Amino acid sequence: MNFKRFSTYFNFSKSQRSGLLVLLVLIVVLQTIYFCVDFSLPIKENPEKEKWLAVQTEIDSLKSTMSIKGSKLYPFNPNFISDYKGYKLGMTVVEIDRLLSFRKQNKFVNSAAEFQKVTQVSDSLLGVIAPYFKFPDWVKQKTTWKTFPNSNYPTFAKKEKMIVIDINIATSEELVKVYGVGEVIAQRILSYKESLGGFVAMEQLNEVWGLSPEVLVNLNKQFKVKSMTGIKKVDVNNASIKELAQFPYFKYTVAKQIIIYRSMNGTINSVDDLIKIKNFPVDKAKIIGLYLDF
Repeated sequence: MNFKRFSTYFNFSKSQRSGLLVLLVLIVVLQTIYFCVDFSLPIKENPEKEKWLAVQTEIDSLKSTMSIKGSKLYPFNPNFISDYKGYKLGMTVVEIDRLLSFRKQNKFVNSAAEFQKVTQVSDSLLGVIAPYFKFPDWVKQKTTWKTFPNSNYPTFAKKEKMIVIDINIATSEELVKVYGVGEVIAQRILSYKESLGGFVAMEQLNEVWGLSPEVLVNLNKQFKVKSMTGIKKVDVNNASIKELAQFPYFKYTVAKQIIIYRSMNGTINSVDDLIKIKNFPVDKAKIIGLYLDF
């Protein structure tokens, strides 16, 4: 190979070498500036576009709240929203805590406006969930006091003596006379009494869904358990598992455990024996004992 022929292409004069060096330095400087300096022009944001984006973000947030966290809502009482329920509805932790703190004071919200006042949820979220609020019947039955200009009425009316009625013979008409009890609540009380065969204690009304503490106080003033003659007792030592499971205080699992306990230990003599059974509702043992025949 003839290297001398190629070497002729690299023979430069002093001025040519200087020019090439300057050109090389210039290329390096320009490349450095290109990579280090941002030549893009600042983008001017349109204020109207920013407002539209903010509204769209809120709409997307509400859509994701109702579609992702819960595919379908059913009517519910907002007084009993749990942490998980509040999260699914789109409430923040702070908003849920405000409601729980309010409820710890034994207070209730009775309208969507009161709910927003307590929780401070946004108008947009309230507009989505408020249609599903379901308050007790007695809230709807509240009436406002009217004043009459006629002064012929006596200032103090004679207070009638309250007649205490036996809860086990009470009718729907007598129950709805209690402030806070509507026809629906009265029917629930009667249906629960029917399933038990009769009440043995007024505290059993706490087990009826929809009764607020205030209404329970009013019921205890006007009704008492005076007789238990109509109660059909369950023969706990001879009843089948089906008969035991039909008793409102026994679930199928408890009824099954009672049968197993009977087969292994013989006769059940008292409630104290039943307390030993797994999953037995110990907190209601005294009341349950009054429905059993040993």
